[in-house]
Amino acid sequence: MRTTVFRQKMAEEFGSVRAEMLVSDHVFSGLDGRTVEQALKAGVQAKQIWQVVCADFGIPAERR
Repeated sequence: MRTTVFRQKMAEEFGSVRAEMLVSDHVFSGLDGRTVEQALKAGVQAKQIWQVVCADFGIPAERR
């Protein structure tokens, strides 16, 4: 998954403002205590990050 697709999915799921807040401010234990931005900079694949976000927020399988 490309980062642009990841960001689009985030915006569709949470709305653009909340998605940006989650990307920059929310710390995920599934990302070793990092934010999405930090995980992306560390080289974590966008698909893996999306899976963590989906698990943490209970996003149904059909929208994953």
